[in-house]
Amino acid sequence: MNARPATERDLESVVRLLVEDEEFLTGRPSRIGIGDLRGWLSSVELARDTWLFEGNGAPAAFGWCLTHGDIGLAAGIVRPGEKGRGLGTELVARAETRLRELEMPRVHQVCLAADRQAPGLFSSAGYREVRRFYEMTIELVGAPPEPVLPAGLAIDVMQVGEEPAFYHALDEAFQDHWEHHPIPFDQWWEERSSQPDHDRTLWFVVRDGDELAAVVRNEPNRRGGGFVAALGVRRPWRGRGVGRALLLHTFGEFHRRGVDRVSLGVDAENPTGATRLYESVGMNTVLEQSVYEKSLA
Repeated sequence: MNARPATERDLESVVRLLVEDEEFLTGRPSRIGIGDLRGWLSSVELARDTWLFEGNGAPAAFGWCLTHGDIGLAAGIVRPGEKGRGLGTELVARAETRLRELEMPRVHQVCLAADRQAPGLFSSAGYREVRRFYEMTIELVGAPPEPVLPAGLAIDVMQVGEEPAFYHALDEAFQDHWEHHPIPFDQWWEERSSQPDHDRTLWFVVRDGDELAAVVRNEPNRRGGGFVAALGVRRPWRGRGVGRALLLHTFGEFHRRGVDRVSLGVDAENPTGATRLYESVGMNTVLEQSVYEKSLA
């Protein structure tokens, strides 16, 4: 078994590994594509923060890590035919070693909740499950309903020069969310604008005069369709249908572009009741992820 960092040339084969593993664990077709993988790895240094195990010339396992605030984030995938050989344990250990080098006090490992081997693997390594996240999806059949906003509010595309205001509105909206760790605006903008499929025409705002009441950042190519990467409504405007209007506007724009599948990720314990909102506009849970935590201090 050969182990080395991944390179750009490996990404297509890694996508196939991800698809095979998800289909094995869930029993359903996977929609993971190269856009998803590039998004996950957009702030990862491939040469230092990825591990690709190969057997017989094909990927057997792949893992990566990155940092966000004072948390290290890590994930790993093992090919179905290679499970039970210790590769998952090795990926966990390598991520921990790298994150200790980066002086991270704790680590979150993310996996599919359908992975029945994960609880035992992480428990034996000193982890505990701390959170679950849902992937929710809607398949649009025809154009969605037109969004309705309270009087005086209007939906618009984010304008050039509004990037800082957009960032601050989103940051404010997420302050009460689990493990929210703000990063400097310059870093935030660089990470998002440098993605290969960055499309600012899919970033929308709700205006209330000179104020941004709510914002949504969408991406054009995730999970086989459009993706709602972040949606936030500032507190003074919550409970007035603003989030619903932004979602319907997003669905309508994707539908106009010929994209009839839209997905997003959401904290299962979201304090704003986001899962209920998403269900109310026709979205359904199609995938569940588990997050395991361990102190590295």
